[in-house]
Amino acid sequence: MLSWFSANLSTIVISLLLLAVIFLIVRHLIRQRKQGKHSCGGNCGACGACKSCHSKP
Repeated sequence: MLSWFSANLSTIVISLLLLAVIFLIVRHLIRQRKQGKHSCGGNCGACGACKSCHSKP
């Protein structure tokens, strides 16, 4: 078991780093959404395609 771990240590470390980056990106996007910020920058006059900018009938 220890030999397998040492043979795959670089793969394990890189995978953990990628998972951490993905987690931070998702957390950032969730926080932005809770604050009411939009991915297009919130300039609805210039965007025109953002569904969250238009009022629902």
